[in-house]
Amino acid sequence: MSENVFYAAFFFPAAAAVIVFFMKYVSEILQARVRLGQDEAYREIAAKAATAQAETAAALADIQSRLIAVEKILKDVG
Repeated sequence: MSENVFYAAFFFPAAAAVIVFFMKYVSEILQARVRLGQDEAYREIAAKAATAQAETAAALADIQSRLIAVEKILKDVG
């Protein structure tokens, strides 16, 4: 009977230590996956922002060219 108590005294703490390290390892994996997902979301937002900025610059250039044309027409009339 004392051998069983002796083995249990070593087995349970060792098992607890293994479980703790396993849980820590799984936690780190899950955190890495979440970070990867966030990074991908930030990249997508940055790509959308760059596209929107390019569209805005193109629209501004179009407006500027139209304004120049209107100014030219007004100079010719006046």
